[in-house]
Amino acid sequence: MSLRYLLCCPLLLLLTGCSTLSAINVSAFWPWNWFTSSVVVSDQGVGQLTATTPLSEQAIRDALPGNYRLRRGMKSVNGNIEPYYEALKEGQVMMTIEGHSGTITRITTTDSAVKTAGGVRIGTPFSTLYRRAFGHCRKENHSTTMAIVCQAEGSQHISYVFSGEWHGPQGLLPPDDSLQNWPVSQIIWQR
Repeated sequence: MSLRYLLCCPLLLLLTGCSTLSAINVSAFWPWNWFTSSVVVSDQGVGQLTATTPLSEQAIRDALPGNYRLRRGMKSVNGNIEPYYEALKEGQVMMTIEGHSGTITRITTTDSAVKTAGGVRIGTPFSTLYRRAFGHCRKENHSTTMAIVCQAEGSQHISYVFSGEWHGPQGLLPPDDSLQNWPVSQIIWQR
């Protein structure tokens, strides 16, 4: 009988939400979340983060799984100061959450545990998704590395950033044969 109490007491404390455990996301403890990511990029958003999620620390924290730490920043957009949030894992930025007028408008993820509903994740090669860039992709202008952005097939809200090496003219898309092994380096959801 006492063994039963020893096993049940820690579980009861966790479930009652005592004040020292209030910052823990209990869903992270469920066994089915141990080995799989619960974060999926869809046309609605990234996991529980959608266009209706307020751009506030508490709302974003509530929508993210417990394995992310949130950090707030500010940036200037067209002369206006706007907040953004970074979701970190082990000190690395895995998501950047941006918004306008108080709601989320864009989420960029580099987390390899996050995938699209179709199974695309960081590292997926260009050749798996596209035969050619024309009609799907554009050159990324603000990148410090060579990158192209391609619209996800059948989606108006999801795009992929592919990064790689190419030593051709600056403003042109690399040829399709050069792109074949370029991996997805970012997945972007945009309202």
